[in-house]
Amino acid sequence: MTTVVFGEALVDDFAHEQIVGGAPFNVARHLAAFMAPQLMVTRIGDDRNGALVRAEFERFAMSERGLQADGMEETGRVIVHRSADGHRFAIQPRQAYDFIAVDAVLASVREVEPTAVYFGALAQRGERSREALFSLLGASTAMRFLDLNLRPGQYDETIVMRSLEAADIVKVNEDELQLLFGWSLGAGAPSPSDADAVRAGCAALVERHRLEALLVTLGHRGSVYFGRDGNLIANRDNPTPPFVIDTAGAGDAFSAIFLLGRSRGWPLAQTLARANEFAGAICAIPGAVPRDMDFYDRWVAHWRAA
Repeated sequence: MTTVVFGEALVDDFAHEQIVGGAPFNVARHLAAFMAPQLMVTRIGDDRNGALVRAEFERFAMSERGLQADGMEETGRVIVHRSADGHRFAIQPRQAYDFIAVDAVLASVREVEPTAVYFGALAQRGERSREALFSLLGASTAMRFLDLNLRPGQYDETIVMRSLEAADIVKVNEDELQLLFGWSLGAGAPSPSDADAVRAGCAALVERHRLEALLVTLGHRGSVYFGRDGNLIANRDNPTPPFVIDTAGAGDAFSAIFLLGRSRGWPLAQTLARANEFAGAICAIPGAVPRDMDFYDRWVAHWRAA
């Protein structure tokens, strides 16, 4: 039941602190922490930041079968600028994860037989990585989970629409949903204030792109699942975190638990509830991934007791 996670592993550079991140790598680390078979496919440079990424592979006991090393390009890096208005993120161009090699990808997954492939948009900005991704998707019959995670200036309509056509399940936030409405439905795009029209628009996206399901995350308001079979699950009754420190990584946490639930055969409604609750808990810790591995043990105990 291996989940192949394709995309960027990078370092958020806060000047005085470097924190390993990248939405796909966050998802892979969560899965690994819950002992779910996964294979992270990414590319890093031979540099200090690459060593930080490798250390996280070791900390989470993750296989390096899908980890590629680049002798020329630098490990992915995002420069974080702090100000009174919050944080501003500068995603650096031409990074190692833009050059994921197709032959190495196919070799790394040959003996895995994945049941799911997770991918997003950022690692598709580079032609070489984009080719590697679609070669992987073409070589596998695994379920394809698209978590758009759109970053300003790092995508275009062609990348997004091609990704939609390749996906089975798509996860978006509310802003990304409005973008999809505009590109897919054009003049028929619903007004965000018309709840019935939004639901109809989501059903239209599922139909038009032949999706198994569309997942829309709503922050503290939960999430909504739109299935191809007409199944609609609105998950609203989520425990409120005692406080919110940082919302970074909440969407990645949701995706990880959704994939975990599918791999373990949890009922869909339970999977969605657990994904929302876990995402909320991530908002109550600094960073997208906990530094204390006991965090995961507490969730395992909580779910067993439920």
